[in-house]
Amino acid sequence: MLVFVEDAGDELSQQAVVMARSLGDDVQPVAITDSDGFAPAAWAQTLVELAQARGCGAVVGPGSERGNEILGHVAAKLDQPMAANCTSVTPGDPATVIRVRWGGSLLEEARVHGSPLLLTSAAHAVVAEPIADLETVGLGTSVSDADRAVRVVEQVPASTAGVSLADADVVVSGGRGVGSAEGFSVIEELAELLGGAVGCSRAVTSAGWRPHTDQVGQTGTKVSPEIYIACGISGATQHMAGVKGAKRLLAINPDGEASIFAGADYAVIGDLHEVVPAISAEIRKARGS
Repeated sequence: MLVFVEDAGDELSQQAVVMARSLGDDVQPVAITDSDGFAPAAWAQTLVELAQARGCGAVVGPGSERGNEILGHVAAKLDQPMAANCTSVTPGDPATVIRVRWGGSLLEEARVHGSPLLLTSAAHAVVAEPIADLETVGLGTSVSDADRAVRVVEQVPASTAGVSLADADVVVSGGRGVGSAEGFSVIEELAELLGGAVGCSRAVTSAGWRPHTDQVGQTGTKVSPEIYIACGISGATQHMAGVKGAKRLLAINPDGEASIFAGADYAVIGDLHEVVPAISAEIRKARGS
């Protein structure tokens, strides 16, 4: 089994390697180096070349944006089906997978025909383990100029301070219920006290209150903090898909029927503009500040 790895320290890549082991012991984690930057079609052609040369029965990737994109290119080049965001895989002819659909609201059991088996692992579906035997390769000899045509030529880092959403142990998020860009001051205050990051829902970025880099959800960042504090967020399916990795979820919403409460470990029914400052005040009181 060939496993595409973005980086040895990348948690989603580590999870992809763990999932590949459920297909057999011959797991070959591979990272690709490309001096010209990320070129998805070129990287996919490299994986195709390696898989064919080594007779690999499966090619597995992480369920990240890059992993899904590259495996999609591999599938197109081989004219084979690809199962994305799988939570488990059972070997066979055909193989059987359970995969996440509809933003995490549905688990689908499917049979994947074709060879090699192509799939990506869903984020946080298995427990990550360190990658000890990573192989680094350059672009394959069969990569064409057309494969190199589309590539990333520049990366502009997000202008954020403190801990990032992806790495934060605590994420304090605000939704439409915050009311305005200025209303996020109480969210920012609580996040700072807890040493966490500020997140938001899609409705907030659509309104222009926060940048897209702060968005949590299916089309934003998928987070896995120790605790996720959702303030004024209704709990749309697309948003909940981004917080499935959270160990605990605290929801604050004035609507006791809000759908987010169905997935919450702790619930506070109340106005976030009263509840959140009260939490911050108690934290300061406990710290003697």
